[in-house]
Amino acid sequence: MEKQTITIYDVAREANVSMATVSRVVNGNPNVKPTTRKKVLEVIDRLDYRPNAVARGLASKKTTTVGVIIPDVSNMFFASLARGIDDIATMYKYNIILANSDGETLKEVNVLNNLLAKQVDGVIFMGHHITDEIRAEFSRSKTPIVLAGSIDPDEQVGSVNIDYTTAAKDAVEILAQHDNKKIAFISGALIDPINGQARMKGYKEALSDHGLSYNEGLVFEATYSFKDGLALTDRVLNSGATAAYVTDDQLAIGLLDGLLDKGVKIPEDFEIITSNDSLLTDVARPRLTSVTQPLYDIGAVAMRLLTKMMNKEDIEQKTIILPHGVDEKGSTK
Repeated sequence: MEKQTITIYDVAREANVSMATVSRVVNGNPNVKPTTRKKVLEVIDRLDYRPNAVARGLASKKTTTVGVIIPDVSNMFFASLARGIDDIATMYKYNIILANSDGETLKEVNVLNNLLAKQVDGVIFMGHHITDEIRAEFSRSKTPIVLAGSIDPDEQVGSVNIDYTTAAKDAVEILAQHDNKKIAFISGALIDPINGQARMKGYKEALSDHGLSYNEGLVFEATYSFKDGLALTDRVLNSGATAAYVTDDQLAIGLLDGLLDKGVKIPEDFEIITSNDSLLTDVARPRLTSVTQPLYDIGAVAMRLLTKMMNKEDIEQKTIILPHGVDEKGSTK
């Protein structure tokens, strides 16, 4: 026999109180006599009543649900961000709908529209690149949107990041100080403003500060995958590079393994600095030197910024920059 859905009406009838009283107990309203509260809670327990979040949302015109769009749920960078988002969402009693966009423009637009159709109260968007298509959807929507680990060069949307330019500069400076004359820049798509503008600017500034000229032959574009890092190995070696700054940990490990397979000694013959300091950097041997990002905090602060926007609180700053560092491990001298 199919289990009957227990309604607030059933609880009220069983406890011999009004539905308004049950609602007050469920929502933690203090204006209920302790004896009545106890009686209602006992009935709720016995009947296994679960308040309908959607119905509660309709009454308050809020679904207390936040949509989180993530380009690759298997990438540890985004997984760590999502953890920070989830913890703060739980603290403020928001539910999360997690949607994977595969970083594809069309899918991003569809996923965003599906979330908005579900009447989410807000959206956190993580994507490598804010396309014109997705920007158009952002501006059409009245729903608050915050970017986490993604930048909007026009700063129309709230965002939480580190200073990618300075971070890239700090990393490349370490490699230049170790007397590397040819330093490769290995990144995801350069159309992504984080890579093509912010990190590239830091890379060029560090080279210039150390009297090294910029050479397009040392710039490599790839997808964020171990496989692509591995596949780049020959091209990187043929470029004459003796060090590389890599913008993704999976990509960096692919390159590391490819170099080790060819008998290249790390860090004696070739140095690597990666960008996300995910767990992968400690799993690798040698351990990978990395820019450190407060990934969990980026997610948590993005969610807190979104709660402020959803509650129409005053916001001093929509573009938030968190601190970074460089953790020198085994892949640099």
